[in-house]
This record gives sequence, structure tokens and C-alpha cells, in this order.
Amino acid sequence: MPKPRSPAPHASVSVPRRVLLGGAAALALAPRGTMAQAGKPKGPVSPSGEAPSAGPERILRAAPGSTRLKPEPAAATPVWTFDATSPPPVVRIKLGETVRLKVENRTDKPLSLHWHGVRNQNPMDGVGGVTQAPIAPGADFSYAFVPPDAGTFLIRPLVIGGSSEPSGRGLAGALVVEEASPPAADQDLTLLMQDWRIEEDASLLPFGQTAFAASSGRLGSLVTLNGAPVPATITGRPGSRVRLRLGNVCNARGTRIRFDGVKVYVLAVDGQPTDTFEPLRATLPFPPGTRYDLMLDLPTEAGATGSVTALVGNGLVLATLAVAGQPVAPARPAITKIGENALLPAEVKLQNAVRRDITITGGARIDKDKPAAEPVYTGDPARIWAVNGASGSAGLAPLFSVKRGQVVVLAIKNATAFPQALHLHGHAFRLLHPLDDGWEPYWLDTFQLLEGRTARIAFKADNPGRWLISSTVLERFDTGLWTLFEVT
Repeated sequence: MPKPRSPAPHASVSVPRRVLLGGAAALALAPRGTMAQAGKPKGPVSPSGEAPSAGPERILRAAPGSTRLKPEPAAATPVWTFDATSPPPVVRIKLGETVRLKVENRTDKPLSLHWHGVRNQNPMDGVGGVTQAPIAPGADFSYAFVPPDAGTFLIRPLVIGGSSEPSGRGLAGALVVEEASPPAADQDLTLLMQDWRIEEDASLLPFGQTAFAASSGRLGSLVTLNGAPVPATITGRPGSRVRLRLGNVCNARGTRIRFDGVKVYVLAVDGQPTDTFEPLRATLPFPPGTRYDLMLDLPTEAGATGSVTALVGNGLVLATLAVAGQPVAPARPAITKIGENALLPAEVKLQNAVRRDITITGGARIDKDKPAAEPVYTGDPARIWAVNGASGSAGLAPLFSVKRGQVVVLAIKNATAFPQALHLHGHAFRLLHPLDDGWEPYWLDTFQLLEGRTARIAFKADNPGRWLISSTVLERFDTGLWTLFEVT
């Protein structure tokens, strides 16, 4: 297999066994003991129970453009943009309102937009080739749905066999659904991390390289935040309160993020509220597709600073936090939790759950006797990965089918040589403890499974349709790392 040119590698983080949430999933957030969300489970419908509100349809045009990723005299980089602007768009609505968005595809490749994390109606999930026909070049498609949950969600291109390129050329965004009574903050900022694989002349490295797809994916050589090279600068008055909505829309790069100089509290994980907690050791895992809603108070001292750092190499500062102006008065009250999502069950009853085993295989081989050697792959470049022996492709039959309302427990084994970032479509799940004697105190839709490990997730299958379990590393997704199940 050709040797890929490697940018800065994934952060290598040593995590004690007790922190690995059952020894398998690299998602250590906080000490156990916070309460689960309460309420009666409902399907993803308008939260008010009324007909969706009418409103104007926003047009989102995907087309070739350019942006400056390297300073002059380097040339601008040819990219794809939404609405001819390089920052990823943020679609912002209030809970109960309707997303109405017409996508105009003016690129030369098929396109569809996945609303990552939204417990959506199945026809609106945005998987080209499964839940909708891909939007052909020159064609349009209108999305219209009412998100059932408040929170922070992602907009990612997702087409069977063709997701890496539109994402790697820059197409990404966020959907913010505001709570009915959001917590008070002086600033509410959405920060999307992307990376770009660029050449010396600032052009994008060609797509479709098997070496990337069979190993760690297309890791970029330059990182941006909201479309601009890092670090970004966030400035506010001393003592002011800032809500940060962090999302990872990289093709492949997973890392951990660390917070220095400020005390950060987690309000929500993957869009779902949780009891407020401080990140364990001031760091959080950040695989592609992950989102965090954070709240922090800027320092009160003049000249004080803080930072958000990705643990890549020796550390890459994503954003600096600075203060300017007069201190806020009076001092802000203590940071408290957002509230509860009454649409999710207070507990997931496991006694009568449908249980299925899922095994992920494929990818390049790593010679353990030669750790410095490059991974080797010699198989079919279109079917590099498989789930239970089947490589994901158009027309794939569901792996299993369950009745609506059934609790499902999946034991997912990563039998590959690489960590796997995985996403459950249309639902939120609990990450179970090893003996099924409890679960982590936050809902998820995306997590990272370490190589050679098994994790168990549990969810209530309350959303009808055919739903994917997919890799969030898009080069792996394009080459077979996904499966689907059906809720009837």
C-alpha cells in the first residue's frame, strides 16, 4: 500500500483502566454519580404536539469557492463552501420551530446533509443512498423537520461511498436548537473544528487515497476553527459568562481537548443535557462528530488569559480567552444545569432487551513486531471495512429489526488495529458498565471504541425507520464501515 504522508498524528493519551468506562470506550468525562435525565419517553415529534410552525425556507448553496488557509504570498485554497462564505454556517432556531432548508448542489459530486445527533424523522436524516436519493449535481433538495430536542448538532455531508470529499473540501455546519429557557450567558458561541490536508502550494491533496481510508483516515495538516486557522481569540469583559458549543467536524481527526486558565463546566454532551460537572483532569475526548455545551466565567483579573488546546503533538491551541473592558457587576450566580430532557427515558430497562453482537473488522494490518513500520493493506479498496462480515454499500439489508419501543443492547467489538469513532443515527444511547449494572450519567450518540475492546450501548428504539450505525471517520464510512437496523 502506498505510504501516506503524515501530518501531526492523533494525540496519544494514556488512560487508566478505571477511566475507560468499562475498559473499552475512550470517553472519560466525569466521576460517576450524577443523576439520569427524567421524563416519559416519546418519539421525535414536535415538542408542543402541534403542527410544525410555518416559516421561510433558507437556501444553502454548496458550490466551489476559495479561502485563505495559508498567509500570503501563498495562493488561496480551492474549497467548497455554503453560500460563498468559508466559515461553516450555523443554523439557529428555537425549540419547537421548524428547520426549513433548501440545499442547492452546485458542486460536481452527489451530496446530502446528515443532521448529526438530531433524533430526526427518517426521511430527513440525510444519508444519501439510504434515507434519500443523493442530491445530484445541479439539483436541489428541501429538508423540513422539527427537532425534538434542544441542543447542539452538526451538519455533515453523508453519501454512501462519497462523503470524504465534500467534507474534506470544507462543507460542514452546525444546527443550534435553543432551549425554551436557556441559561443566562453574556456570549453564546459555536466553535467548529475542521482540519485540511493541504499541499505546499496551498492546494488540497487529492482525495480517494486507499492508504488513508485503510488506516487513520484523512488527517489534515492545518486546523481551523470556524473556517479560520487557529488559534481564534475570544474576548469578553472580566467575570463575564460564556457558553461554548464545541463540535468536531473533521474528516478523521480525533483528539482530546484541554482547558487552561479557566474553570469549565459541561452542560450537555452530544446535545443532551446532563448534570453539570467539571471535566476530569480538565480534558475531554473529542472524536469526529462529538459536541459539548460548556459554560465558563472569564477571569476577573485584568490581563488574565485562558485557552482551549487540542492535545495533538505538543499541544495545539484552538482558542485563547482574554478579558477587556470593565468587570461585570454584580458577579454572576453559580453555574447550574440546563434542565432535563423529558423526551428521554429516566431509565433504560435492560431485562427484556433485544441483544445483538456487532463486530467491526478490516483495515490495514500493523506488524506488532515492527511498530515503526507503516500499516499494510492489500485488499479491495472499495470494501476496506466490514460490520459482521458485510461491507456497507447501497442496498445493504438491515442487520436486525425491532418493534418500536423495544430496548436494544448492542455489544460492539472493535477487532481492528485502530480506534473507531462510531455514531448511532436517530437515537441517543447509554454507555453501559461492564456487568450491565448501570450506565454512564449522560446520553450519547457518538463515541470512540478503542482497538481490541468491546463496549455495550443501550437505547430505546422509539424512532421508526432504517437507521445507520456508522463510522464518523468519513474515509472509513465511504469504504464500508457502517451497517443499519430497522425500527418498525
